[in-house]
Amino acid sequence: MKNNNVKSGRIVLFAGGILTGIIITLIILIAILKQQMFVVYESKFDFDKTVNTITESAEDHKWSVQHSYDIQASLDKHGYTVQPVKVFSLCKPEHASKILVSGEERIVSALMPCRISVYEDDGTVYISMLNSGLFSRFLGKEIKNVMGKASSENKQILEPVIK
Repeated sequence: MKNNNVKSGRIVLFAGGILTGIIITLIILIAILKQQMFVVYESKFDFDKTVNTITESAEDHKWSVQHSYDIQASLDKHGYTVQPVKVFSLCKPEHASKILVSGEERIVSALMPCRISVYEDDGTVYISMLNSGLFSRFLGKEIKNVMGKASSENKQILEPVIK
């Protein structure tokens, strides 16, 4: 009987160790992924020049600016004061069509078009975007390819403003 209790105790201890290891691994993965989900760059220009340069660079790289959201102005209308924030919705039909042609891959349309944010914090201008290259690794092959290319091209668009 005592031998069975020892075996049961070891099994419980072993299972508890595995469960603890899994939980710790998940916590670490979440912390790492959270930090890497967005890419942030510091701009070498002021806010307006950064916004104008990104718009021009997107067009030079054959991307269209579908829309530009002036978040600061929108919030100001509702009585909230924030530092300057603009969000660009960028699209390159060549990439978008490859994802939207298949019903299975259209789920990614929630992330389309690509978004780039320009914001100011205490006089420093930052540019941020989703790390779609990292994110795409968890998706199908076509999405991975397209989002990887889009991510690379978005970085090329930002090159003229990155410090």
